[in-house]
Amino acid sequence: MSDKKSTRRELLRPLHLLGIALAAGIFAAVVTLVSTGAFTARVNNAIANGTYQGLTPVGLGLVIGGGAFIVTLLILSMLILAVDPRQYDEKTLDRPVLFDEDADASAAGPETSRPDTGAPGTDPA
Repeated sequence: MSDKKSTRRELLRPLHLLGIALAAGIFAAVVTLVSTGAFTARVNNAIANGTYQGLTPVGLGLVIGGGAFIVTLLILSMLILAVDPRQYDEKTLDRPVLFDEDADASAAGPETSRPDTGAPGTDPA
């Protein structure tokens, strides 16, 4: 067993991810309802009379909202699996976590190794 106790913030992190995915699902369902005309009298009268063809706007909104919830939750969980949080517990980060350290060093290397060329706008030759 580890000596370190989990903080309340660490324990609630999965709940935050579910909240984000739920918000994305609700947003997708509302956009679907508005775009299919679920709040118009014409569509509601057609549903009440039994002349509406196909899936009702509410059913379609539930399907789209559920799909958006599942896809968002899957994407967020895969992004979290990409980083090991134990590597960054005690460090202060000044760059994105998923960038390669070698690429940062090679990009900064040639620029810092150039000799001073003098004042700006002058030709060293």
